Amino acid sequence: MSRLELPEGCVVIAFISQRSAEDQGYARMAERMLALAAEQPGFIGVESARGSDGLGITLSYWVDQAAAAAWGAHPEHREAQRLGRECWYLWHVTRVAQVLSTRPVGGVTPP
Repeated sequence: MSRLELPEGCVVIAFISQRSAEDQGYARMAERMLALAAEQPGFIGVESARGSDGLGITLSYWVDQAAAAAWGAHPEHREAQRLGRECWYLWHVTRVAQVLSTRPVGGVTPP
């Protein structure tokens, strides 16, 4: 994965989740959501990781709060959220933050 270049002030949606054993349609829906998000105005990019224990963190980046909110309200995304609550996640939390700086911490530049 290439490193994203993020503008200061952009909005980060952090989606942290614990997957259930249920997988009916999850991979297909995740792929569709990534493609759909990339089509939305204000989308910058996404970074995601999931451990073998099912714990995952997905960070999506948006130019501003309005673009992030529009994504959250998109009808297909709302359906994916419903299915996530009902089928795919034991628990999840969404956090919204703003990027204050893109400077390396402690002088270390990531690869």
